[in-house]
Amino acid sequence: MSDLAAIFDTQLAAHHAATQRLGECLPVIEKLSAAIISALQAGKKVLFFGNGGSAADAQHLAAEFVIRYRINRRSLPALALTTDTSMLTACGNDFGYETVFARQIEGLANAGDVAIGITTSGNSANVVAGLIEAKNKGCVTVSFTAEGGGKAAEIADIAFKAPSPVTAHAQECHMIVGHILCEQVDRVFAPA
Repeated sequence: MSDLAAIFDTQLAAHHAATQRLGECLPVIEKLSAAIISALQAGKKVLFFGNGGSAADAQHLAAEFVIRYRINRRSLPALALTTDTSMLTACGNDFGYETVFARQIEGLANAGDVAIGITTSGNSANVVAGLIEAKNKGCVTVSFTAEGGGKAAEIADIAFKAPSPVTAHAQECHMIVGHILCEQVDRVFAPA
């Protein structure tokens, strides 16, 4: 077996092991789905944030809400707090990188919004600070982490802990759950 084939088999087996355990997370996913739908029906918004690959996931999911997932339905209010380089760099320079999400939440979030902090370690200082500020603003706070959960899971009202300690496989689970949420949102907000 070639090195590539061995890597392929190992990675696929680990991915499969993590995704097979997602069923254990169904109660949390149902609670999260209900919170997002309730907020959107009340005219509130969803704010996503994270670093690195999690920043990309935040942008991906926000786009699914605002533009579309599978069906053409009305645009739904969602923001990725990872996209405005002027905001991120000004805040990082003036107040420190650990405040880049909290500062935006202070200015942009309202009570009843859903704030979703994505951090596989569960301990990214800026994501934890963002969740704390969101809680102070009266948002429903959500963490997407790997299996351990970390501080983000302790703070969040709803903690989705992907069933893997491996960052890559946790992120794969985050996107699967994100797309499940998008599917549910599509069904609820489908045109009559």
